[in-house]
Amino acid sequence: MIVDKHGRGISYLRLSITDRCNLRCFYCQGVRGKLVSHHDILRYEDMEKLLYVASELDIKKVRLTGGEPFLRRNFFEFLEKLTSKFPEFDFRITTNGTITGNRNSLVRLKEMGLKGLNVSLDTFSRDKFVQITGKDLLSEVLNTIYLGVEIGLRIKVNAVALKGINDSELKQFVQLAIDYPVDVRFIEFMPVGEKTLWKRDYFWSAEEILQEMQKIVELTPVQHKVNSGPARVFVIKEGKGRIGVISPLSNHFCNECNRLRFTSQGKLRPCLFSDKEYNLLGLLRNSKISLSQLKKVIELIGKNKPIGAHLLAERQKEVCLTKMVNIGG
Repeated sequence: MIVDKHGRGISYLRLSITDRCNLRCFYCQGVRGKLVSHHDILRYEDMEKLLYVASELDIKKVRLTGGEPFLRRNFFEFLEKLTSKFPEFDFRITTNGTITGNRNSLVRLKEMGLKGLNVSLDTFSRDKFVQITGKDLLSEVLNTIYLGVEIGLRIKVNAVALKGINDSELKQFVQLAIDYPVDVRFIEFMPVGEKTLWKRDYFWSAEEILQEMQKIVELTPVQHKVNSGPARVFVIKEGKGRIGVISPLSNHFCNECNRLRFTSQGKLRPCLFSDKEYNLLGLLRNSKISLSQLKKVIELIGKNKPIGAHLLAERQKEVCLTKMVNIGG
């Protein structure tokens, strides 16, 4: 396993399948930019090579993200190949849930051994969903969540906390976690990307969320383990699910960060809060570069992974200049 200069073991890889998405969430894309050409996007064979090296580096967990990963052609077939070829990985997927809202798709994911599905849901209001995403697809997202639970997939619901937009729906999110065995997680809205549409008025801190939530339901904190993820998780009294908060701005978890990010353009990004990226696409496609050489390059980059909170303290506005859709969710 890679251990960086701050003593953090790296066991988690986030791999962006595509920069394409069928939604236009304002906190992710902001002012829409130019899409990457197909030639410059990681091919499936590039990803396979990368994952082979990741297995040699003792990576344990791989999250496939986007854009929207299910938009990529033949993604189901590729995923079946990965789960068969790399049984040592704990594969998870982050999705907006608009394409997977049918039983056949979800059963297929369950049968190939997928460990979990993170579904983005910021509101239960059809009008607000259109306001946030630009599309009228709320029912498809809810179908993904309810059907996923029904067939036995582990579902996490990710909600970007937006004061003045979805703070009035807190009871509905809590009720979802009471009625269903899902983790409902609120993520602080971050100013990610140049020309971001982030506004201070939208910011709803994790502590504020917890204070309001405790007026609704009794919460018991789950003991946090090192490298168990960024969420602070709480059990709900007499509920089937759990509540979580993720606080990248108000309460950093950089000292426990165990992840590397690979963008869909083949750029290795050691830290979300840093715009420093290493373009490895050429190395992945160069037949003269061996897998052991590629492994050494990734090891060196991982060992120099920075502490993001230190970088964030130096910035005046943005967390980073690159948009989330280009980094990978």
